[in-house]
Formats: sequence, structure tokens, C-alpha cells
Amino acid sequence: MLEIGKFNQLTVIRRDLDISLDGGEFGDVVLANEDAPENCAIGDELTVFVYSGVRGQLTATTQTPLAQVDEIAWLKAVAVDDNGGFLGWGLAKDLFVPFSEQRYEMAVGKYYLVKLYVDNQNRIAATMKFEHLIIEQSYYFKAGEQVAIVIAEKTELGFKAIVNHSHWGMLYNNELFQPLQRGQKLTAYIKQIREDKKIDLILQPPGYGKVEALTDKILRKLAENDGFLAMSDKTPPEQIYALFGVSKKVFKQAIGALFKQQLISLDKTSIRLR
Repeated sequence: MLEIGKFNQLTVIRRDLDISLDGGEFGDVVLANEDAPENCAIGDELTVFVYSGVRGQLTATTQTPLAQVDEIAWLKAVAVDDNGGFLGWGLAKDLFVPFSEQRYEMAVGKYYLVKLYVDNQNRIAATMKFEHLIIEQSYYFKAGEQVAIVIAEKTELGFKAIVNHSHWGMLYNNELFQPLQRGQKLTAYIKQIREDKKIDLILQPPGYGKVEALTDKILRKLAENDGFLAMSDKTPPEQIYALFGVSKKVFKQAIGALFKQQLISLDKTSIRLR
């Protein structure tokens, strides 16, 4: 079944000034000729994004918008009028944000965190008032699982993030070694599901597999630097993250493993190949 505001596979049923695609119960969906693949023919199946055009007719495009329906996105306001605000989202027709869906008055040039939805007239719109649509508790995520996140807001503990566009998660300050900004998209990992079923996140892959991968990287760095690195378990976490992209805890585990294997020697300020 056709889904408005998402990518669909639709069949070409006519070619004229524009191309008509079979939208099932929604009727014909129009795809501009200049937007169609070369040598497109009747009977071909095309992967297209479907939205409501300027005149309300369902329109298809092979372009990729910055977000789809049910997704969270950080988008720039390009216009404001008596009806509401409009966001740029990568398509010719801007994304509408009704006044009733604004938490505060929008201004051209500023960015806003919004969730896309389909209104009762099958038009794609966006809302700034989506917090109640994001689920607090998780019953099916698992520790170690890779997820996509969007940074939502800074708190005293760290950053609240939206996991897979659907759930709240938390990144903690003491496990962050890079600057984060609202609206930023990142890959993260489920650190744990707490007893209250809320999600704790980390940005580094968990587990010993990470340590094993890091030991190889440390050995390569040592080989590239004549067997010497001016780093140790006393090195500031920011410096460790800048060079290896991991937390200080993971780094200490890795050099500990190399020391036990008698591959390196350690002192207070450096690591050396044996």
C-alpha cells in the first residue's frame, strides 16, 4: 500500500507530458518527465518519494528529501507567513509548520527540531511539539545494539537523544569525548536498558571486540612513530579520544592487554614497543 511521505515502489502506467504511476486506492501519482530515469517505460517499477503537490495532487520524485514522515529532523526555516512557517527539506515544495504546531514563533534562517507527519488532508507537515510522541521506555532494544540517534537537548547529566526516531535515550557527560550539537545525527550503541526501562547510550561500540580492534591500532601507531607514543593511562581522555576515538576506559583496557602480552612497556608518560 502506498505511504505518503515515504519512498514507495510504483509502476509506470502512462507516459505523456508527465509520467503517471499506479498509486492504488490513491489513484494516479504524477512524476515529472525530467525527474524520471532515462528510457523509463510503461510497466517499469520506480522507487519514488510521494508527497502532496502544490495543487493537492499526489506527486512523486526521485529526489531524496532530508527527512521522511515519522522521522525527526533539524531543518532551516526559509519562510514565514500568515499561515505558519516553512522549512527547507531538499524538495521544491517547502515543508509546512502550522502555527498550532509551533512551540514558539519561528524566524527565517534559524534551525528547528521537528517531526514530520501527514495531516488529515494527506499533506506532509512538521511539528515542533513532538515530545509526547517519543517513547520513554523500551521493551525491545538490547544492550550493544547499534542505533541511529538525533541529539535533542543538553541537560545537567549530558544530552537527551532520540533513538531511531521513536525513543528517548541518554548520553552522559563523563562518557563523551567530542562536542555535540542539537540536531546532530550520529551512530550510537545501547549501553544498557535501566531497571525503569529507559535507555542509556554510548557513542563507542561496547565490549571486548572494541579493545581487540584498538590494540591493533595502538601497535600500528607505535610502529609509525619509531615504537614510541607520548601517552599513558594518565593521558587526558580528550587527547585519547582525539587520537583513537575511544574512551579512556577502553584505552586503558587495550594497553593493559598489550602489556600482559609483553608487547609494550609502560611508564607514567609513554608507551614503547618491546
